[in-house]
Amino acid sequence: MPLSRGVARWVPSAAWMTVIFWLSSRPGSDVPSGIAPYAHFVAYAVLGVLLLHGLSHPSRWIPAAALASLYGVTDEFHQAFVPGRTPDPMDWAIDTLGALVGAALLAWWLARNGEGAP
Repeated sequence: MPLSRGVARWVPSAAWMTVIFWLSSRPGSDVPSGIAPYAHFVAYAVLGVLLLHGLSHPSRWIPAAALASLYGVTDEFHQAFVPGRTPDPMDWAIDTLGALVGAALLAWWLARNGEGAP
């Protein structure tokens, strides 16, 4: 049985959240130093884009970013249980900024191109 279109729109977000969870499960010794802030920003910019896709309308870019930010909170909590990793409010702030930028850029691009839904 194929997935309904509404459910299928959320599959990319769920898959990307799984990737983020897996990356966050890597021990601290596996994380190259210096790239973490950039990796957080990019990972959550992608998540903001995918969540906006799931919400189906460019005007919902703020809720998309808020959902990504909330996931960032759970990601930081998860890292408390990973050897060599610690929760960091600055990482969460970078996650949130990345999600805002990603979702806002997609919303802008869609509006500029006259598309109503991603």
